[in-house]
Amino acid sequence: MADVAAHLGVSRQLVSLVLADRPGPSAATRERVLRAAEELGYRADTAAQLLRRARSRQVGVLFTMEHPMDADLVEALYPEAARLGYGVALSAMLANRTERQAIDELVGLRCEALVLIGMSAQAPEDLARVAERVPVVEIGQRTNAAGTDSVRTDAVSGVRRAVDHLVALGHRRIAHVFGGDLPSAPERRTGYLEGMRAHGLGTYVDLVPGAYTEEAGARAASVLLDRSELPTAVVCCNDQSARGLMETLIRAGRSVPGEVSVVGYDDSRAARLSFLSLTSVRQDVTRIAELTLGAVAERLEEGRTESTHVLLPTTLTVRESTAPPRT
Repeated sequence: MADVAAHLGVSRQLVSLVLADRPGPSAATRERVLRAAEELGYRADTAAQLLRRARSRQVGVLFTMEHPMDADLVEALYPEAARLGYGVALSAMLANRTERQAIDELVGLRCEALVLIGMSAQAPEDLARVAERVPVVEIGQRTNAAGTDSVRTDAVSGVRRAVDHLVALGHRRIAHVFGGDLPSAPERRTGYLEGMRAHGLGTYVDLVPGAYTEEAGARAASVLLDRSELPTAVVCCNDQSARGLMETLIRAGRSVPGEVSVVGYDDSRAARLSFLSLTSVRQDVTRIAELTLGAVAERLEEGRTESTHVLLPTTLTVRESTAPPRT
């Protein structure tokens, strides 16, 4: 700002008013200052601004780099944070970087709240200690750690809806590639079991171990291909798993949905790709972002102290990966 002021022969305070878009300077003066700032390549020193503020108004977001759904959620958080007057600081959890390290980094950056996306290795009591320092909102899971909030989708009813869809098409031998103990995976497994039993198909229950990766979906497909008879439909624990399963089946000469109908979960961008056209349980990432940052604002601006846990409904997006079974 001093360089811009010296270039124009005006005070630094005047430049500060213009760049902060505060009242006082005339329209002509604003235009001169902004043009000079552009010519000189002025960029605001965000770190210095944060140090001068009593509050940082930064929300830290911890995410993994394994799942496309995480990236979709991060993208949805940015505009909602801006609308509420917050900045976003990202910290990724990697194989060689623990969640504890990622959280400590965000707190060290003076983040006023933390949003945790995806898997959490934190024990509830450890997460509760973090929540004593800053508000914590979990997306996609609920650890019940004291003092935390959560925003999730109703995975049980979501997968039940997927089973209902397949049964309505005429399927009976429906398998489920489940995600073990990953966030939301137990609920998705429960939805599958409830759906099968509700339709009197308990004897057809077929659980295949998996995870939220394409590699896990490919392994599940190999397990099914080793059998003498394939199921006529498979509900996968997420879209990545479904993609790996579909590609492996097709490479083995099996047709989707001709021989096997496939349903995913998340309705991610991959599900909408023309060569997949995957039927999938949809999570509304925009709404998740709105509720997550709404919970943050309630804590920071309104002083809410009690925990809130939101369970959002899901919908089923039907595409070309599901069809009636062959007769």
